[in-house]
Amino acid sequence: MTELIRSATLTHYPTLARSAGLDPVTMLRKVRLPLTCLERRDLRIPVRNVRRLLELSAEESGVETFGLRLAEHGDLSNLGPLALLIREQATIGTALEALSRFIHIHNEGMRLAIARQDDLVTITFLIRGGALRQATELALGSINRAIAFLCGGSWRPLQIHCTHAPPRSRRFHRQFFGCELVFHSDFDGIVFAAGDLDRRIPMASPELARFLEGRIEVFEEQLDRWDARVAMLVRVLLPGGDCSIERVAEHLGCDRRTIHRHLAERGTTFSKILDDERAEIVTRLVDERSRPLAEIAEMVGFSAQSAMARWFRERFGCSITEWRNDPRERMRMAAGRW
Repeated sequence: MTELIRSATLTHYPTLARSAGLDPVTMLRKVRLPLTCLERRDLRIPVRNVRRLLELSAEESGVETFGLRLAEHGDLSNLGPLALLIREQATIGTALEALSRFIHIHNEGMRLAIARQDDLVTITFLIRGGALRQATELALGSINRAIAFLCGGSWRPLQIHCTHAPPRSRRFHRQFFGCELVFHSDFDGIVFAAGDLDRRIPMASPELARFLEGRIEVFEEQLDRWDARVAMLVRVLLPGGDCSIERVAEHLGCDRRTIHRHLAERGTTFSKILDDERAEIVTRLVDERSRPLAEIAEMVGFSAQSAMARWFRERFGCSITEWRNDPRERMRMAAGRW
């Protein structure tokens, strides 16, 4: 299946793209990423499309440090649930262990390997599908900033290693990392002093960390289910008006028959998942009275407003107007239909 990454990775992409002379909407369309990923941080989008976006953005803007500059704009919150988990660990060492264990919750296309030798620690970035310059530097920069944040800002690595060639100018890299950079290296990674592993994280709560770890493990199990993955992709694609089983299959790197087979094993169908996700989106949007119903209908894949109206009454047992005007009845009808 196609590896996914949280859309929070692109939180600051529009700002950076515009400053580099790019139109972020046009760029996303070129790599077939849904525009909703710029508005919602917890969508899961294909890693390969994000990598293409970064490479294309650097190429078209002429900003060779595009990925690293995107890391500069980001912060710990981009890691979502992982940010809470590592922030509550007792030490930098335990925080990095947790990050290594659960990094795939944020980015399924990357793994971290942490090794200690004498007085040095190396974090090696294992990037599936081959390391591209912009995605690699975004990853290195983001983890570097995360460690610095956990240390209260007073932290610098000893070396940064990159397998790709050096940029035309290393000025921004030196300014960002504040250490020696090794290009054409055998690995992509961060090297720092082993003593940093024992640094305490201010205001950490190990008990809360254990609780969060349990919740993340439950989420991790859900991601292994085909119905959950298909539902996430439907949620991403539907508002863009380009949600079909063929499109979902393209994202998952398989064909429609494979999706049908795996969903049947879970006791569901693509049509049911599509209908459930459509219902959730529509019920949220119709409460925005300023949004035209015809626009909502088009957004969720109906041929006309009248078709959505018929579907809505069949699904919820009332008209959209009745749904809007009687919240208590709405809750009762929704409970009976979901």
